[in-house]
Amino acid sequence: MIYHYIYITILLILAVMLFVCLARAIRGPRIADRLVSVNMMGTMVMVMIAVLALMLNEGYLVDVCLVYAMISFLSVVVLSKVYIGIYEEKRHKSEEPDTGNEGGTSDGNI
Repeated sequence: MIYHYIYITILLILAVMLFVCLARAIRGPRIADRLVSVNMMGTMVMVMIAVLALMLNEGYLVDVCLVYAMISFLSVVVLSKVYIGIYEEKRHKSEEPDTGNEGGTSDGNI
């Protein structure tokens, strides 16, 4: 019976921490902050599922937890690739010289 209250307390603490990570994912000043918070949210959800598996004494929830771990890992990898692509695109755009005013002055003389 005492374990039931401990499990509930752990789940409530994890829920609060999950909302804090969600706030960081939305407000994060940098992309790295957002990626880390999304990864941490996935990890906390996995821990919550594992605690529920212990609390309810259900073995299939561990399998759900493992599947969720794989999906969470793949989502972080895909988000990283997308943001790296956006960063590379911005960097290449800033390195290219402005081609609008090549070879001459504004009056047409060379």
